[in-house]
Amino acid sequence: MAGASGFLGTRLVDLFTADGHQVVRLVRRAPRGPDERRWNPSAAQLDPTLVAEADAVVNLAGAGVGDRRWNEEYKRLIRASRVDTTSTLAITIAGLPAADRPEVLVNSSAIGWYGNTGDRAVEEDAPAGEGFLADVARVWEAATRPAEDAGVRVVRLRTGLPLHRDGGLLKPQLLPFRLGIAGRLGSGRQWVPWISMTDWLNAAAFTLARADIAGPVNVVGPTPVTNAEFTRELARQLHRPAVIPIPALALKVALGGFAQEALTSTRVLPGVLNRAAFTFRHPDLPSALTAALSP
Repeated sequence: MAGASGFLGTRLVDLFTADGHQVVRLVRRAPRGPDERRWNPSAAQLDPTLVAEADAVVNLAGAGVGDRRWNEEYKRLIRASRVDTTSTLAITIAGLPAADRPEVLVNSSAIGWYGNTGDRAVEEDAPAGEGFLADVARVWEAATRPAEDAGVRVVRLRTGLPLHRDGGLLKPQLLPFRLGIAGRLGSGRQWVPWISMTDWLNAAAFTLARADIAGPVNVVGPTPVTNAEFTRELARQLHRPAVIPIPALALKVALGGFAQEALTSTRVLPGVLNRAAFTFRHPDLPSALTAALSP
């Protein structure tokens, strides 16, 4: 697994380990334990014997899109941290003898693929949209092609916004909401493709195990909501008012290039998961937020 120390990766490692799997973590620094191996994706360096020993490869690597204010340098990092890791893994897999290749590559992608969909609901067959994150998603997913062309099953997890109090979309909102100084973003009419952390983890494991699932998979909850609806529900569960809207101009000052993405409406449905009869533990926002805020 690449990206095993991230917001999602640490929890997915725990899930796989609890299920009895042995997880080998790819790290860029000197290994600190027997389950770590070093690689250098920026230089396309990966020992092929590590991949040959694996039944499956999972790649969750990538710099956080909401961790810092965007400038041109950070945008280059967002792109390279995804494309370099994916390309290195896919090319290494393709270069192995057929008998030594892993059965599946589960690779991160994002609902940013779709760009701004407005009020139009989309599933996995929708074309790529426009904007920086859509462009990143295009080259990111294309980087998996060598493994796919070599006959390996490739799953592209178009992840939405996993909800957990310790990171992602939710963590930076908790303090202003608890202080009563939060509210909807911009108009609040933009759609928010949330998913509970439990359902994200289960969906990742589900796609890994299901040999009939390949290609893009929207990993989002089945009932998307608008930002205004999300804001009201979070305020209700925190027992705080949320009456101070954050104007689009203020977001642009605070977030730079990321502001436009934060205001993007992405109404995405989990078509593949629904057709595969995946069971959502938290099919609606209230239950997902309750789980996300619980100790």
